[in-house]
Amino acid sequence: MTIESDKLVFLFPGQGSQAVGMGQELARDYPSAAELFSRADELLGMKLSGLMWSGPEEALNDTLNTQPALFVHSLAVMRVLADQYPGLKPGCLAGHSLGELSAMAAAGACTFEDGLQLVRKRGELMKHAGEISPGGMAAVLGLDIPALDAICAQASNEGEIVQVANDNCPGQVVISGAKPALERALGLVKEAGAKRALPLAVSIASHSPLMSSVQEDFTAAVDAAPFVAPAIPVISNVTARPMVTVDDLRADLKAQLGSRVRWTESINGLLAEGVTTFIEIGSGSVLTGLLRRIDREANGIAIGKPTDLELAAAL
Repeated sequence: MTIESDKLVFLFPGQGSQAVGMGQELARDYPSAAELFSRADELLGMKLSGLMWSGPEEALNDTLNTQPALFVHSLAVMRVLADQYPGLKPGCLAGHSLGELSAMAAAGACTFEDGLQLVRKRGELMKHAGEISPGGMAAVLGLDIPALDAICAQASNEGEIVQVANDNCPGQVVISGAKPALERALGLVKEAGAKRALPLAVSIASHSPLMSSVQEDFTAAVDAAPFVAPAIPVISNVTARPMVTVDDLRADLKAQLGSRVRWTESINGLLAEGVTTFIEIGSGSVLTGLLRRIDREANGIAIGKPTDLELAAAL
């Protein structure tokens, strides 16, 4: 079958999709991908590819390394897809949290090199924010957004804030913030009838006010990064609307650090526009799983390994 570009969207994963071994088979089988991994090692002054392929897992899970690893893997998959299937062109791109930067680079809004440097800076600053203001995150299953917004407001006070960080799909929401407020919220969600509440193994409260300690530095990094208008619209995490100008991209990246990832709204908006097929580009299949929970009828495939490319051939 042939999918029209306006019916096809590429999705780019964020933190949580990394795994030891990511990208190794791709680099082995495709010289263009191997070249990109080698270029990343050179730019970062470290053997990122070795960490991705051999671990240790603890080091790969350090946000300092996780973010560039996911970015490089996604862009390597994009390069192979462009080489192998030049006619497979999406009408829009979307990325979850860190994946939004991968989407911007894939849309031609920045070079691989400039995007990687900004991703690395993002990881450094977020790690630093976690050291300055340790916080936490938790996944809550079985409560909707209005209920969680109300619970987070009740659990927060002037000095300790918790808020919805990721609206991933109906029935799966991540909350984030100061540890005391997070603990109060977890008590309240159980009283409200949540099916499960799972604290995440992180010390960084992503997409919360605890990122404010590094906001000024990240804003400066975003302003300094060379961007051009994307060749393909990129869906904003912050507004769930398409971004088509450089100003759109910069404003979103700056706001995204402390704002909610509106993933359910983003996918529903694309479905409402007639999108029928989603391809997850990079490590794992987290976003494909979320897609099926948002709309069981949506067609989603994940491409991260050479064997996955056969799925693209069918399109």
